[in-house]
Amino acid sequence: MTVTARPTVEHPAAQESPEAARHRDPVRWFVLAALVVLLLLLVGPLLVIAVNAVKSPADYAANGPLSLPGGLHLDGIVDFWNRVDFGQKLWNSFITSLTVAVLGVVLSILNAYALGIGRVRGRVWFLVFFLVANLLPQEVLVYPLYYISKEAGLYDSLLAVIIIFTVIQSAFGTYLLTSVYAEFPRELLDAAAVDGAGKWRTLWRVVVPVSGPTLAVLFTFFFIWTWNEFFLPLVFLVSNDNQTVPVALGVLQGDRMMDATTTSASALIGILPAILFFLLFQRTLTRGIAAGAIK
Repeated sequence: MTVTARPTVEHPAAQESPEAARHRDPVRWFVLAALVVLLLLLVGPLLVIAVNAVKSPADYAANGPLSLPGGLHLDGIVDFWNRVDFGQKLWNSFITSLTVAVLGVVLSILNAYALGIGRVRGRVWFLVFFLVANLLPQEVLVYPLYYISKEAGLYDSLLAVIIIFTVIQSAFGTYLLTSVYAEFPRELLDAAAVDGAGKWRTLWRVVVPVSGPTLAVLFTFFFIWTWNEFFLPLVFLVSNDNQTVPVALGVLQGDRMMDATTTSASALIGILPAILFFLLFQRTLTRGIAAGAIK
């Protein structure tokens, strides 16, 4: 019996010449160095703020902002928290951002389902309207929204801010989701119709679960964008009890009542909730972006 040896197939990396490997290594090191520099530029200011937030005013005055703290000094954080009633500001920002994120996603789903899958008449003009709404600066919207909120009795209330940002965020969400739903697999819709599902049941049982990763990305962005909003909440929330975190930071710093360490403490505890929220939903955000890229 004759045994025939099977030809061995070498991996492409094994066939790479030493010269090609030597040329590739400097490129890798250059990319790695560039990423490290970019990381330092992004994280460096946050680290400086965190270091100065736990310094005493005397330590800051003696050694400057770039020195390490001599000890853990939390009086600046405690003083800022008590001075602005920061717990209330956190709750205002959280409830506003969460409500806007949920309502913005729901409204975007309904609009995009009608425009992308339902193909309503005048679909292109609706998309143009939502695109223009995304391009309008907030400064253009201030006076009309101020006048309407005054007439409706909603001025200086979280409800006014929630309504405004729900509409603003859903305009972007509608424009994005419409392009996604326009390419939705017709086979799934036809199968749902064969099974006797109506349009409403098809939306919540078929379309929403399939587009779940994209909706998770929208929810995360809507929450963070609303949390960081400053200009419109500054105009519409004048009472201290209704202010959000960015407004409280801006108003207190404008009063020039804080030293450098208390200012750093306010910036640190103001940005920490958004960072924690992003870290909690990082995997969801990554999956949503990856799913959109694969589709």
